[in-house]
Amino acid sequence: MAAFAYPAPLWRRLAAAVYDLFLLVGVWIVAVLALLPFTGGQAPAGDSLWFRAYLLFVPYLFFGWFWTHGGQTLGMKAWRMRVRDAGGGGAGWGQAAIRYLAAWVSWLSVAGMLWALFDPQRRTWHDIASGTETVVDP
Repeated sequence: MAAFAYPAPLWRRLAAAVYDLFLLVGVWIVAVLALLPFTGGQAPAGDSLWFRAYLLFVPYLFFGWFWTHGGQTLGMKAWRMRVRDAGGGGAGWGQAAIRYLAAWVSWLSVAGMLWALFDPQRRTWHDIASGTETVVDP
C-alpha cells in the first residue's frame, strides 16, 4: 500500500523556514563576497537599486533551484516536506517565480501564511498563486 503525503501544517512550514533562513544568510554572504572583485574590494552601496535587486534575485535562485530540483529546500528536507504541482509532479521555473514573488506578499502580510490555518488544504497564498502545494512526505 502506497503511503499518502498530506498537506504540511503551518508550524512545520515555519520550522523549515527557520532552517532555510540560516542557510540563506550564508548564501547572501557568499553572494556579496562574489561582488567584491567587481567593486574594487569595496562593499556595494546599500542604497543602490541594482544591489537591492541582486539581493532579491539571489534568494529566488536559491529557493527556485531547490523547488525545481526535487521540491525540497534543506529546511524542508529536515522537516520532511516537499513542494509539488497540483498533479503531484515537480514545480517548474515559472511556478517557482510566481511562488517566490507571492511568498514575499504572503510572509510580509502575515495573513498569507495564516491562510494555511483556514484553508481546507492548508495552502498559503503562495501555494495558491503558483498552483503548487506543500506536503509532508510519508
